[in-house]
Amino acid sequence: MLMILYMMVFIALISNIMMFLSIILSKKSFSDREKSSPFECGFDPKSSARIPFSLHFFLITVIFLIFDVEIALIFPIINLFKLTNFLIWTKISFFFILILLIGLYHEWNQNMLNWTN
Repeated sequence: MLMILYMMVFIALISNIMMFLSIILSKKSFSDREKSSPFECGFDPKSSARIPFSLHFFLITVIFLIFDVEIALIFPIINLFKLTNFLIWTKISFFFILILLIGLYHEWNQNMLNWTN
């Protein structure tokens, strides 16, 4: 039992010495601290949090999420082709793609896809 206690103390001592040496010997500068800070949508985390948010970034994100979910929903439609006849599969696929194209046309009509605005 005493041997296990000595081993635990020895392991704790060695690990603490290794951590202390890594802190002392590491070369850190201000630029390293800046590189390891979080970066989200062009915001500087050290500045004020009450700056105006670009609505265009938000709309592009929403468009990306819509089309990302679209891909996840198209895969089961492909598997549906094996279970149903061609006519039903075509109607379901056409209706689904039509809804997505109407949404894309609406976004295009509202100038959400223009980066210059």
